[in-house]
Parts: sequence; C-alpha cells; structure tokens
Amino acid sequence: MYLNLMILWVIMILIYITCKDKAEAKKISKQLLEKRLIACANIFPIESMYRWKDKIKEDNEIVLLAKTNKKHYEEIEKEVKKIHSYEIPCIMKIKVEANKEYYQWIEKETS
Repeated sequence: MYLNLMILWVIMILIYITCKDKAEAKKISKQLLEKRLIACANIFPIESMYRWKDKIKEDNEIVLLAKTNKKHYEEIEKEVKKIHSYEIPCIMKIKVEANKEYYQWIEKETS
C-alpha cells in the first residue's frame, strides 16, 4: 500500500503557469485540455512583483494551475511556449499527492 502511494506521488504533478490575462490562461487551458495533456485547469487572479530588465515591476497576472501526470510535462512545456505571450514564461512543475479516485480520473482524462 505504501509503495502504491509513493508511485502516485511521483507521477502526479501540478503545473503552475503565470499569464498576462484571463483570456491567455483560458486559451492555454483549452489547448492543453483538447490535446488531453491535462485533466483540469484552475485559474486565479494574482498580484506579482518581480525584477525584469533591471527594474522592479508590479503587475496583475493570472495563474493557471494545471493538473496532470508527470509523463506529459515536457509536451505541456513545449505547447505553452508556442502560444504564451511572455518572452520567458513561468512554467513550474510541482509534485503532488492525491486521493486514489482523483488520481484515476486524472489518468483517464489524460490518456
């Protein structure tokens, strides 16, 4: 049982992507869903502060949180880079744990 949980933890990931606006986050989400690379996307407004080209910036952005499994990460990264408006998009992979039923749903929707 413990081994099965560890395997799920290694396989499941969230992908954290910042976007310029809600339209861009929805466009990326839709493309990833249509290609069955993700099972679900959550979209949140955020305030960001960062250094860019030697200046400190403050912006309103949107976070796209995509739920998927590890095997799709590289393809997701390529897809996002193709359509993202940022010169250097934030695409972060976060390992997560989930209940068995939810994990099975992720697997079903991304295969």
